[in-house]
Amino acid sequence: MLMTSMLGYAACSSDSVSKEAANVSANDNVPTDFQIQYTTPVPSEFFQAATQQGTIELVEYDSKDYTQSSRPATKKPAYVYVPYGYDPSKQYDVIYLLHGWTGVAEEYFLGRSGNSRTRLVNIFDNLIQRGLCRPFIAVSPTWDKDNRSKGWGESTREAAVFSQEYVNDLIPAVETRYSTYLTEAIPEGILASRAHRAIGGFSLGSITTWYVFEQAFDYSRMYLPMSGDNWSQGMYGGAYYPDETAKFLADLVNASPYKNDFYVWYAVGTEDVRIDQTHNQAMAMAKISDTFNSSNFSYHQKEGGRHDFNAVWEFCYHALQFFFPAENTETIVNYYNRQSRINDVMNNAAFGDYGRLIFPVNTGYWSGTTLEQLQLTWYNYIDPDKTVEVCNYLRAHADNCFIDIYTEAEKQTNPDLRNTGLFFFRGNKGQPFAICNAGGGFSYVGAMHDSFPHALELSKQGYNAFALIYRPGDAYEDLARAITFVCDHANELGVAPTGYSLWGGSAGARMAATLGNSSYLRQLTGRTDIPQASAVIMQYTGYTTVSQYDCATYACCGTSDGIASWRTMQSRLESLSALGIPTEFHSYNGLPHGFGLGTGTVAEGWLQDAVHFWQQQSSATAIRSARANTKQSDTIYSLNGIRHNSLQPGVNIVDGRKVVILKYSAKRQ
Repeated sequence: MLMTSMLGYAACSSDSVSKEAANVSANDNVPTDFQIQYTTPVPSEFFQAATQQGTIELVEYDSKDYTQSSRPATKKPAYVYVPYGYDPSKQYDVIYLLHGWTGVAEEYFLGRSGNSRTRLVNIFDNLIQRGLCRPFIAVSPTWDKDNRSKGWGESTREAAVFSQEYVNDLIPAVETRYSTYLTEAIPEGILASRAHRAIGGFSLGSITTWYVFEQAFDYSRMYLPMSGDNWSQGMYGGAYYPDETAKFLADLVNASPYKNDFYVWYAVGTEDVRIDQTHNQAMAMAKISDTFNSSNFSYHQKEGGRHDFNAVWEFCYHALQFFFPAENTETIVNYYNRQSRINDVMNNAAFGDYGRLIFPVNTGYWSGTTLEQLQLTWYNYIDPDKTVEVCNYLRAHADNCFIDIYTEAEKQTNPDLRNTGLFFFRGNKGQPFAICNAGGGFSYVGAMHDSFPHALELSKQGYNAFALIYRPGDAYEDLARAITFVCDHANELGVAPTGYSLWGGSAGARMAATLGNSSYLRQLTGRTDIPQASAVIMQYTGYTTVSQYDCATYACCGTSDGIASWRTMQSRLESLSALGIPTEFHSYNGLPHGFGLGTGTVAEGWLQDAVHFWQQQSSATAIRSARANTKQSDTIYSLNGIRHNSLQPGVNIVDGRKVVILKYSAKRQ
């Protein structure tokens, strides 16, 4: 029902924008360094209920009908998300989210029925619980004076004056009730707390957000308009008058004392019926680069995104991490983008000699000129956005992200040792560490897809993660050295020396399993004081050795893997379980070898399952049997594991069952 109501917003009366508007604003004169940023799907686990859940509270406040000069009094509802563990002694940032046409205040958080937590609330909970956002307060009000659906004309009139209610009534009512940065409910107090306030909206809520930007710019630092434009130059001004609209917005920004202290995170789906008005305005704003640039403006698109809640969820998931980053995170400068050349990354002077190790030194196993074009032998679903993110992280931490595990004297004796090392993705000080080992058939190291992304995601959750670059012919020796090095230098690295985990895919999984065995660990390190790993996390490998000395093991594989059989992996874990060793196994319908994080596939979210398994091992005492869990979802997948929003011609996997759809004829009846 929610999706139906959102789709209804597209039919904005008879005044709908003509498709001809798409040609009004050309991309000429847009700075060459300006890039449209494409969002990635929300991981499926973020839609599930978190264990630490915030609460939804109703706040009713006194306001006025600002569409009438007599200002009749009204009482308005606002639904407030209060984060888990809310502490009145602390101060919280606030974001206001505005619904679209025919919407109501409660639907963002409780649905139209007002009695069930929505997926957006689950996203809030998970972002905070997983350490991707600092705790924040979210508010869902209504710009309609009586919180009910109206005709298009009346709704647009009420949206156009909402900025007055926002500053005069809503902000004071909410931010004095909860512990925020607002100290006095007067204009001066609202201005003083603006850095901790964001406002955004979808569809007509986006247009309302632009009205607030236009009429009350100074009172909020962050803006999240989704699928809608500014109408200062007329209705649908972003579509028909983009350059004039952009100039108007630039002029009002430049007239403000806060012209250097704001951010607009603008977004729309590529299949959204409102892309004309959004896209044209965004590109026109980008042309005025002395006002709108990378320090205060970004434009995002969801590939295939339509005018519905799926887009809202995805945009909020990304924007909230940007607006309210966790205390242990930082905003990474976009040094690179999809079109950046791989050679330029490797040869960047900031990396010194180790830049060449970011991509495989065995050049015969990879191809591509740009980050977007990277291909690795035996690997599938390489995510160019994740490649860019990894490169930007490494560049931002170029001074301390690489660690030599061998001495200079050892390297002089054996020059091949120069092709080894650890890339460090830092988490929280004193937290356990993980060593991630990429595969590559013991011929090369496919770190950019098979260990760097894993390490980066683990660091976001507060864990200290290392990605090992090893010699394919001496992989076990190098992993043994890496474990020894980290344990011996735990204090200076800021990591806990116990409770660590070993991760790996394909050949890297064999490495993890071998060094996760306490007997092999002692043999290969030559030490008896190095603790055994608490968990081994394995992806797609046919490793069959089983021993009472193996540690707790999590494994996953695709059912269409032509290199490593999922049945072989499941059989090994069943054998480990018979020895009393905790195990967990997942198979994924239709996935081939080397799916990495599995972003956009049926395996998406497996890493969080693995983290949960690792977390359990420090106190695990009961014997658990191997579980063959085929991950299910309410979405649809093709045989190669790609996720779809609707049935496709051919074979579809729906809830683990095959559904065959005949190809459509060229002419549908």
